[in-house]
Amino acid sequence: MIIKYLSSIFPFLEWLRGYSSSDLRRDLTGGLTVALVLIPQSMAYAQLAGLPAYYGLYAALLPPIVASLFGSSRQLATGPVAVVSLMTATALEPLATAGSESFIAYAILLALLVGIFQFLLGIVKLGLIVNFLSHPVVSGFTSAAALIIASSQLSKLFGVYVDKGEHHYETIYSVLREAIAFTHWPTLALAVFAFATMIVLRRINPRIPSVLIAVVATTVISWATGFEQTTKITIEQIGSEKVHGLIDGFNEVASSIDNKATKRVSLRLRCDSLINTWGEFDQRVLTCEHKIRLLNLELNELDEQAKEYRASLRRCQLIALDDVSDPPRFFLNSELPPGEENDSKSWRLRIGNGRLDINSLIMSSGGAVVGIIPEGLPKLKTPTLDFSVVLNLLPIAVIISLLGFMEAISIAKAMAARTGQRLDVNQELMGQGLANIVGAFGQSYAVSGSFSRSAVNIQAGAVTGLSNVISSLVVVVTLLLFTPLLYHLPQAVLAAIIMMAVVGLLDLKSFIHAWKAQWYDGLIGITTFVCTLMFAPHLDRGIMIGVVLSLVLYLIRNMKPVIAMLSLHSDGTYRNRSVFDLKQCPYIAVIRYAGSLIFSNVNYLENQVIETVRCMPELRHVLIVGNGINELDASGVDALSVLIDRLHGQGLQFSVSGLNDAVLDVLKRTGLAAKIGENNFHRNVSRALESIWEKAHVNSTEQKCPLRDRPFNPWPIADEAKKAIQAKMETDHLNKPDDSAEKQ
Repeated sequence: MIIKYLSSIFPFLEWLRGYSSSDLRRDLTGGLTVALVLIPQSMAYAQLAGLPAYYGLYAALLPPIVASLFGSSRQLATGPVAVVSLMTATALEPLATAGSESFIAYAILLALLVGIFQFLLGIVKLGLIVNFLSHPVVSGFTSAAALIIASSQLSKLFGVYVDKGEHHYETIYSVLREAIAFTHWPTLALAVFAFATMIVLRRINPRIPSVLIAVVATTVISWATGFEQTTKITIEQIGSEKVHGLIDGFNEVASSIDNKATKRVSLRLRCDSLINTWGEFDQRVLTCEHKIRLLNLELNELDEQAKEYRASLRRCQLIALDDVSDPPRFFLNSELPPGEENDSKSWRLRIGNGRLDINSLIMSSGGAVVGIIPEGLPKLKTPTLDFSVVLNLLPIAVIISLLGFMEAISIAKAMAARTGQRLDVNQELMGQGLANIVGAFGQSYAVSGSFSRSAVNIQAGAVTGLSNVISSLVVVVTLLLFTPLLYHLPQAVLAAIIMMAVVGLLDLKSFIHAWKAQWYDGLIGITTFVCTLMFAPHLDRGIMIGVVLSLVLYLIRNMKPVIAMLSLHSDGTYRNRSVFDLKQCPYIAVIRYAGSLIFSNVNYLENQVIETVRCMPELRHVLIVGNGINELDASGVDALSVLIDRLHGQGLQFSVSGLNDAVLDVLKRTGLAAKIGENNFHRNVSRALESIWEKAHVNSTEQKCPLRDRPFNPWPIADEAKKAIQAKMETDHLNKPDDSAEKQ
């Protein structure tokens, strides 16, 4: 009992049962193999989340260990994943600038919120709440997210820089427009080389670490060719008044944005204080909120001006003069002094969202690389708690929690079916929650189970979660010893890794499959897919529309369950008479009701029965086939009682068949069973008709009853058989001797 109790708290103790040296070798192989994919992927996904690349390594450090120790799946590889990374970026973009200190702090706080929500769901055993995200919704969302993720990497692929638009398609249009004129060809060439390397090696042997080989090869090429070419200059080294004016104008706008943003923060604090003192509708509060709204409008205008300045500065292609005695001077191509020699390189100004330091401007004529990665392990520290930010992040944290866990549990179930291990959904939920909580203290952003790395893990032969612990230890070694080697890794290669990884998420065939199963499932999937693409980067809107549509269609289906009139089929069963073109007995109405009888649909059943009574003037008995009634609430009981009274008032008898024990218990507790009568309850349709047929057919003029006499239905002749018979008859006719010739 003690061992069983400890195993429920510490699931990793189950690994020790029968663990052998061969298992250790397999786990070691699996862990090392996964690490080769984990390191480059985690860095790529961190950039997708809007974070510096090395935060992906931080997310690959503690979360995989904790998830393996406290989850129920032994092969699930937890860490940074594409969809959660994208949703992290979209959740934080309205709150802070990507890559800034505030952005990083909010990402860590979001991971903490996600972990707490997942852990609490697991504690109270509400893992089944993920069922609110139906398969069509998740399929539509992930397919749309795959397109969004892949297209979001196009700017890094072409080596261009653009500001993000209000909608994702506007951003993509801007990227393509810039790429036509300003593509950095060495960047694109390295990305194409990375694509080709990964595709070819995967086709040769999927077990080859194609991602790692592509990373090593391109990093060596980047280092050997001087792919990153940057230099710091002062504004005096730029010999263009036009560029000077653009820099001054941008800095002026950026300063105004900083000042007004600071003023807005102080006004917000003052407004909160006034609300606590005087209430929401005090005139001083309303005046303060009005000032905040005006500031928001001014900030929006300034943001648009800043975007225009950034776009103009990014389009400025400068040329450096060959002057070895003095610091290099830069001119626009159209303003180049006559007779001066230049380096024939196209230099551009690196520009972000903040003010430009005119004494330390960064010029670049090369491609973007990962850059400096801090050596050593991240420090453990408590995430910064800002309750105003917590309230903003809470809705998206819930969505990320459910979506991330559903992705993880889907992968875990697939692997459990293959290995035969027992999977505890609630334990896995607690494991994922603890992974995010502990990871937040280790400066990790939100993580989940990875499909690609889990597949690699199980293919490599891993048998326990120790393989994931080994993967994290490899990350530790990388952070301690090998971070300088990652400096020259091109960001375009990370973009290629992301695009290759999300190809498997795009599953358009699932829409066709869902439509064939039920048209409304296909509609839900397609609607979620389209809305997610339309509202991107606001991904939460797409998935919420899918969830709401699922619930609405579910309620509509429950409001009008399938009701069918039954008659005897030629095979001896009772079938839907309208579908199989069966005759109807005029004295007995056998009505099959396929749905729960609850508040949302009670009137529908009553209306259908009354309409049937109206259309059958000789009707004597109504039999409700209730095999599909799984739930009966108070509204259903009342409606059923009223219906029985109406039928009895018209001289009609009433009986039911096929009710399950739960429904019968409700009828007994409410006294409706006594009103119906014990003799009017039957186990199935056949026994019900045996009991009521004679009485319902007293003085009947019916020759053959469709409820007793099977209809004659000869076996249909297949089309091929018909054609063969017809061909045989024609052949026999042609070969038949001529009677007239015989007579002659």
